[in-house]
Amino acid sequence: MHYFILLDFHWTQLLQPQWYIENGGLWFIVFAIFAETGLFAGFFLPGDSLLFVTGIFSNELVKTGLGVDTGNTFVNLLILSVIISLAGIVGNFIGYWFGRKSGPFLFERKDTFFFKKKYLFQAKDFYDKHGGAAIIMARFLPIVRTFAPIVAGVVGMDKKKFTYYNVVGSIAWVFSMLFAGHYLQKLFESQFNFDLKKHLELIVIGIVLITTAPVIIKLFFSQKKTTNTP
Repeated sequence: MHYFILLDFHWTQLLQPQWYIENGGLWFIVFAIFAETGLFAGFFLPGDSLLFVTGIFSNELVKTGLGVDTGNTFVNLLILSVIISLAGIVGNFIGYWFGRKSGPFLFERKDTFFFKKKYLFQAKDFYDKHGGAAIIMARFLPIVRTFAPIVAGVVGMDKKKFTYYNVVGSIAWVFSMLFAGHYLQKLFESQFNFDLKKHLELIVIGIVLITTAPVIIKLFFSQKKTTNTP
């Protein structure tokens, strides 16, 4: 792996999982997951595809990021999963704390490049419908996972209850994505002689379509229902 800073950096590179691996490795990935789950500015980061690709490169990331060669793929995946899960848990706590402190002010704030009020309302609707379980489910939904902990703070969700859902949600999301990435790579390579490392762009597109489909469908039917309402 090569670690260097691109002088011709463009913000669109932040949407490419491979960019994080090539230019920062494990700790860059950890920060990206923290930012997406805890900071307004992180709502556009590629959490799902980044975790999936991290699973594919798990052995290399542990060796270069931690300077450890365990020689055991499963152990490497566990190490990565624990570290990244902690980043997701801390990120959500930051979002929750911010929601508790800022309160209704957020719903009156004007849109900026890093803050879109419509995303906050989407997260609130999702939370109102699913309650505490929304914190877990939101982990698997782009954009919503950034604002769900903030909304939980705004509505005053019990701290112990939030902590439980936060920990469970982060572990479920990170472990499932990392293990899926690694073992699907092995499956495709052994059964179909298809190396996912050479087709990362297809993986990203596929994951984006799968993870955003529920949000798009919800928005589409919500608008259609509103249009048809007399």
